[in-house]
Amino acid sequence: QVQLVESGGGLVQPGGSLRLSCAASGSIFSINTMGWYRQAPGKQRELVATITSGGSTNYADSVKGRFTISRNSAKNTVYLQMNSLKPEDTAVYSCNTNGQLRLGVPFISWGQGTQVTVSS
Repeated sequence: QVQLVESGGGLVQPGGSLRLSCAASGSIFSINTMGWYRQAPGKQRELVATITSGGSTNYADSVKGRFTISRNSAKNTVYLQMNSLKPEDTAVYSCNTNGQLRLGVPFISWGQGTQVTVSS
């Protein structure tokens, strides 16, 4: 079992910043990609950003230039720095990761989600 614990959500004014963190714990052999997804009310979940074990990143067009994803592989932790936040960024943000529990045994895990609200 792999547990993901997210933190850092909250209420922020438009133009403000927040930093989300997600720490993975459990019996983990290796982690490949870590990422963030979000789901706004009445909308489908969408990819926000991902980062591979090699450090390659991918961003949704809507957040490019404003959000930065990073990871600390030694701590099995992924971060999402969100700047210049807009009301349309309001959503529940969930962490996702995949890897191996042991050699040849893959896993995919989701966090419980953290609410980000951008409002004046």
